[in-house]
Amino acid sequence: MRAARFHGPGDIRIDDVPDPLVRDGQVEVSVDWCGICGTDLHEFLEGPIFIPGKGSPHPITGVEMPVVIGHEFAGVVSAVGSGVTGVSEGDRVAVEPYWVCGTCAACAAGRYNICRSLGFVGLSGDQGGFAERCVVDSRWVHPLGDLPTDIGALVEPLAVGYHAVRLSGLREGGTAAVFGAGPIGLVTTAALRAAGAATVIVVEPAAARKAKAAGAGADVVVDPATDDPATAIRDVTGGAGVDVAFECAGIDAVLASAIGSVRPGGTVVNVAIWGHEPRVAVNDLVMSEVTLIGSLAYCGDHPDVIALLRDGKVDAEQFITGRIGLDDLVSGGFRQLIDNKEENVKILVSPTALLS
Repeated sequence: MRAARFHGPGDIRIDDVPDPLVRDGQVEVSVDWCGICGTDLHEFLEGPIFIPGKGSPHPITGVEMPVVIGHEFAGVVSAVGSGVTGVSEGDRVAVEPYWVCGTCAACAAGRYNICRSLGFVGLSGDQGGFAERCVVDSRWVHPLGDLPTDIGALVEPLAVGYHAVRLSGLREGGTAAVFGAGPIGLVTTAALRAAGAATVIVVEPAAARKAKAAGAGADVVVDPATDDPATAIRDVTGGAGVDVAFECAGIDAVLASAIGSVRPGGTVVNVAIWGHEPRVAVNDLVMSEVTLIGSLAYCGDHPDVIALLRDGKVDAEQFITGRIGLDDLVSGGFRQLIDNKEENVKILVSPTALLS
């Protein structure tokens, strides 16, 4: 079958690879759509980062680059191994793209998303969503019901935002600020709105992304090029600051603004994956007893996100800004998102359809 594999920075190739084998307890998914993630872009530009480099095979998969990429995907079940229950051939499903050890302290506590040997399908092995078919353990397959698979491909990024909101402890009727209106900032905004936040403020300088923020559920959009975000947010909240702020940009100055925007005793959730070691003014945390927590991916969040989509509480269609075929992955996908990032949110890739 055909699959996109990462061979090194700037080197993604459409290769012929062996068909995957379905073992006991596993499910084969014929991939309809796979989204391009910001993590994929970081790997393309700067990798390997999460991808296991030559001579450093992943501890669970035993695979080193080249690896099959793509982890935001959905499709139709095309085969099931013995012992699998809950899904059947022909079912539409979204995939929670994990490899975990199952034995470390985090896994034992049910927090498998911070497994000490964590790997991602589409980053850490020979299975991924930019391929015609993918085999995963049945625990990671989530039925979509009547939801179409293009919306199913958005379950994974939406789960990132949903998980961050859940970790924040925000109560219904609370106030929140989201720093950055890229894909993760937008889905976090949508998750906040679905969670019942009374006021959602988005901070974003780019005009195209500011327009998208309103559609995602922002009540107020602050342009940091013209207004100090912390001051503007305190003005909106009667001088108090928001209950929770979400850093979705991975920029030192943005993190500082997020810390300055929350009320005394408030919470800042870091959702971004950073490309450098950040500088943090810890005294700003101390003087206002602000809690800074990290949020990684998702853990048990996919079913809830699927339910939100089924109930129409999140409009995911608005986030799809392009659809391409596998042969156009680099030129029509990666390069578009890198060179025209302000105009794009989520580009979906079909490994089988001939699209341009």
